[in-house]
Amino acid sequence: MASLDEAAPRGSGVLRHAARDRGWEPATVGDPETAQAIERHIEHHFGPIAFVWHELVSDLVHVDVHVVAPTPERPFHTLVTSGMSDRPMAVPAEAGTSPYAELMMCLPADWPLTAEAFRDESAYWPVRLLKTVARLPHEYDTWIGAWHSVPNGDPAEPYAPDSPFVGVVVTPMLCCAPEARTVTTDGGKEIALLALVPLHAAEVRLKLTEGTDALLEAFDRVAVSELFDPARPSSG
Repeated sequence: MASLDEAAPRGSGVLRHAARDRGWEPATVGDPETAQAIERHIEHHFGPIAFVWHELVSDLVHVDVHVVAPTPERPFHTLVTSGMSDRPMAVPAEAGTSPYAELMMCLPADWPLTAEAFRDESAYWPVRLLKTVARLPHEYDTWIGAWHSVPNGDPAEPYAPDSPFVGVVVTPMLCCAPEARTVTTDGGKEIALLALVPLHAAEVRLKLTEGTDALLEAFDRVAVSELFDPARPSSG
């Protein structure tokens, strides 16, 4: 398996924003071709979609979360967004990357994924995180790319009372074939599929103060990928 360090274009920044100054906007009408391409991509690379968490009311973009149940080949839940790519991000020309993206995370096989369990933020926060980061570039006219990081507030706070994780870094996926990293529609639209890796407070501080290289060097001391380990020790 490749390491995060091998795939890293160095130096992407930290996304920190003031309070949103725009009002609520109804979601852009989704493109059926794009939605179908994302579903086909998920099932081809990760397995059958077991169910979808649909949004009932959506601001800016309608973000659904597709869930692939654990299999012998991939013994963990795979969560993939759909809808972030309904609007292009404000990607600068020099970035050389697609203005369209979707996000994913993998959760342990015993992670509770029911409506009842989601009444507790300790179970729901990874889904909330996917939706929040998917909507962020459209809220602030910015973009999300590999090695960007997003603290959970300023100062960064835990995602749930019993969680040590206070931020996230966007990374390439590792637990898949390289071709799984890009969704291509029949019309040729390319969508980057990026992973979210939750960070401990010390890792957020390291990224803020010393940058991507320092965080990746710290990651060499622990096993880090899109497969979330709630017991992962801090590398910072």
